[in-house]
Amino acid sequence: MLLIIDDDIAIQTSLSLLFRKEGFTVRVADGPFEAFEVLNEEAPELILLDMNFSVDTSGDDGLRLLRRIRERLPNVPVILITGWGSIDLAVEGMKAGAKDFITKPWQNDHLVQSVRTALNLAQPLAASPSRRKLDQQFRFDNIVGEDPNLLDILTTIGRVAPTDAPVLITGESGTGKELIAEAIHQNSQRKRQPFVKVNLGGISSTLFESELFGHVRGAFTDAKTDRIGRFELANKGSIFLDEIGDLDPASQVKLLRVLQDRTFEPLGSSKSRTVDVRVICATNRNLEEMVSKGQFREDLFYRINLITVRLPALRERPGDIPLLVNYFVNNLKTIYNRPDLRVGSVAQKWLKSLALPGNIRQLKNVVERTVLLSSNDELQTEDFQRNLTSSTSPMPHASSLPQVGTMTLEEMEYQMIQRAMDFHHNRVAKVARALGITRFALYRRLEKFGIPYTTEE
Repeated sequence: MLLIIDDDIAIQTSLSLLFRKEGFTVRVADGPFEAFEVLNEEAPELILLDMNFSVDTSGDDGLRLLRRIRERLPNVPVILITGWGSIDLAVEGMKAGAKDFITKPWQNDHLVQSVRTALNLAQPLAASPSRRKLDQQFRFDNIVGEDPNLLDILTTIGRVAPTDAPVLITGESGTGKELIAEAIHQNSQRKRQPFVKVNLGGISSTLFESELFGHVRGAFTDAKTDRIGRFELANKGSIFLDEIGDLDPASQVKLLRVLQDRTFEPLGSSKSRTVDVRVICATNRNLEEMVSKGQFREDLFYRINLITVRLPALRERPGDIPLLVNYFVNNLKTIYNRPDLRVGSVAQKWLKSLALPGNIRQLKNVVERTVLLSSNDELQTEDFQRNLTSSTSPMPHASSLPQVGTMTLEEMEYQMIQRAMDFHHNRVAKVARALGITRFALYRRLEKFGIPYTTEE
């Protein structure tokens, strides 16, 4: 049963007709008193809750009722709906436990999608099945591993993929966030529609609107023709917004609007366009910490992270390293026409001891470089050792640190910065994130130590 709580008879009627047509059983209530009368009779599967039941349009009525409902029915999803919507009210509602926030006038398809998504996610979690069973149910072709943490992630993906829930994928660089995003799309009902990837870290603030929303001819000096933006290209499909933590504040506001209202205007146009996309975001940054520091909008954070998937670093699942190595080698057999290529068992065990700050991406690079530079069909530990860089040396123990008195902190800082610059190919933004400092702090240290760099990213 779906419970609609709204004091407007026209809204009650409209929503009742919409959801009965979709196959739901519906009950309505004018306000808090009638709502609890219904709740005393039966528990709904989901509640659609208006935010105002008096002349006061602050939304406090709805927030108070939401908190009472959550105390009584903590597992029943609640979707807020109001004609007096504000971003601050949406954040308050999400903090209080609402699953979504819809403004009037609503789009029927979007509202129905939101309800079905909330109902799907409210189902109890089953125990994680084996990798074999997961592969029988879903398309996880390019995701390698059997670590329990990875299986939990794949189970979550399989569950949320058929919904339209926004997903936030977090994890260090090189952990496979793009592969997870593709798996979500390939296992969704949108799999036959476009999957559009956008690297937000590579788009300047001046080009943000044109890239994501498009532009019309004459919108700016070089706009000689109309251009379709990424959101419009992804219509009916999924859009993957990578490195969303790198988005500047002004661009965050523009992105929030399209995620909130599903509408946008191409640059230079005054006509709004509607878009239907599933949004998947990824970042290697701590967005919660950025929100607390005022660097990332709290309302945007709540809009994109209904489901959060954290990918473990490769050092957290070392048992998967041999599986990944064999997967890469099997692919390279065909690419380089070396059908007898394989990795010795001792070498596979040794590879598990490597420090791999670049995670899966770095491991793949190590394997491919060794295959290219070794003439042996069976790769041994020595083959890999000859082709290691300083960043892929075996994990250090305390005894491998410099002896006390042999090196100053300043000298150690210089060496670490130099190694990070080499590893990230002098890309200052990535080096700063890897070292846990701001770009400006890194610039000061580079100048202090005389390390050459370029301001181009």
